[in-house]
Amino acid sequence: MPCPAVQVEPGGVVRAVNQSAQRLFPAVRTGAELGECAPSWLAEANRDPGAHAGGWVDERSFEAHAVRHDDDSTTWWLVEDTGTQRAREALRLERARAEFLTEACTALLGSLNLERCMEVAAERAAAHLADAALVIAPGTRRRYPVVRCSRGERPVHAQLEIDPDEIPGLGEALQGFPPVPSRWIDPATAPDWLLPEGFGEVGGIVVTPLPGHGMPAGALILLRRVRQPAFSDDEEIFARLFASRSGAAMSAARVFAQQASITETLMRDLLPPVLHQVAGVEFAGAYRPSQDSEHVGGDFYDVHPGVDGESLAVLGDVCGKGLEAAVLTGKIRNTLQALLPMADDHKRMLELLNGSLVNSHDTRFVTLVLASAARHGGGVRLRLTSAGHLPPLIVRANGHVEEAETAGTLVGVLPQIQASTAEVTLAPGETCLLYTDGITEARGGPLGDGMYGEERLRRALAECCGMPAEAVVERVQMLASQWVGRNSHDDMAVLAITAPRGQHLTAVGGHGRGRYTA
Repeated sequence: MPCPAVQVEPGGVVRAVNQSAQRLFPAVRTGAELGECAPSWLAEANRDPGAHAGGWVDERSFEAHAVRHDDDSTTWWLVEDTGTQRAREALRLERARAEFLTEACTALLGSLNLERCMEVAAERAAAHLADAALVIAPGTRRRYPVVRCSRGERPVHAQLEIDPDEIPGLGEALQGFPPVPSRWIDPATAPDWLLPEGFGEVGGIVVTPLPGHGMPAGALILLRRVRQPAFSDDEEIFARLFASRSGAAMSAARVFAQQASITETLMRDLLPPVLHQVAGVEFAGAYRPSQDSEHVGGDFYDVHPGVDGESLAVLGDVCGKGLEAAVLTGKIRNTLQALLPMADDHKRMLELLNGSLVNSHDTRFVTLVLASAARHGGGVRLRLTSAGHLPPLIVRANGHVEEAETAGTLVGVLPQIQASTAEVTLAPGETCLLYTDGITEARGGPLGDGMYGEERLRRALAECCGMPAEAVVERVQMLASQWVGRNSHDDMAVLAITAPRGQHLTAVGGHGRGRYTA
């Protein structure tokens, strides 16, 4: 098929036009002004033949090429490039969509908060895909969390009591079923709750599921005003692609929130307790896990008040580190709490605990110290039993540090265990310190690889004579941490039992700090 051609005189009058050009431009005729009968882009090009020219005629695109003649007339040859232009436009659109998806994914994954993910999804959808968007999360008893957003406005949260079946495809989308075509949804039937305030008449609605990890994350609804073009099939497909990204982010945020809630609940039982005075005896403890990013590990301590005024303190060290060791720690702490009625017989408690660990599938073991403490006159009477653990250290009022004469075997290894109990009396101001090997085996110091050791611990304790339990614990923990510096270390736990100075003020209860005379 010959190319359309139009010959134009220097003054802009049409001199000749071939049949192809006549069919393309029915108004173009010989002797007429080009600017009056041809498209404006061709008339503009005729004024500057050296410039690139081209434009659209109905749904066809043409490039115009000028050929100058000796008499200064110009013949314009028109070459159709509709396919090329549409390919370029498709490429531009795909690049824009890819950039949009990349930016949206970055924003969605920038937060593991479900409400924030819903806000981002609604805001991005309203800005790029529709005039307004709603993100609906799964609900209970017909109450659904919803985020609405109109283009250029801030997202708005709401809890709506709705019937999803009011909108075709919404109930199915919330269950994760494929979307229905937008042409199946009559905009005139849109319920009032669907429309943002001041939105006006709806011209088009798209409902698409938000796929999640193993279960639906919700549904995305796109709205266009009546004056806007209807959603095309291509736009609906792209909306589903955006919805899949949004659903994945929302699902991840929901899983993270659930895991964080579970972790917080478990941590409350695994974390060491806050200690205080119990029945006239001072208790203080401190714990530092092997990794500063962790909260729990294999070292633990507890203090259980007794009905007869004798409290049971426990400090232990489970083999291993991190969460796995912490899980066994929780089991041991619960078992010991169940055995509290036998607290007057340390060896019997240890035998029962040993039996429960030996008969379990866990191959880990534990070392621990049991300390029964009761107010006795002005001091504190202690019964100390070590099971494979470092013996407690006693800090006397004169600064002398001595070792409690108790020893025993590991718990959870052998069918039978051996343990001996030492009885110690603390005078006012004296302290018994229970500690794990994370303190004495901490490596650091001036050369970076020296072990803190028991001798340094004894010297530090000698300087703590007469101090309250809290001060002793803080001093030991601070010195060990300074020695370690930035080096890796094992879990560290210390528990101090101190006989308070002064007499007990029974008239005011005597169960809190400051309840003793000087």
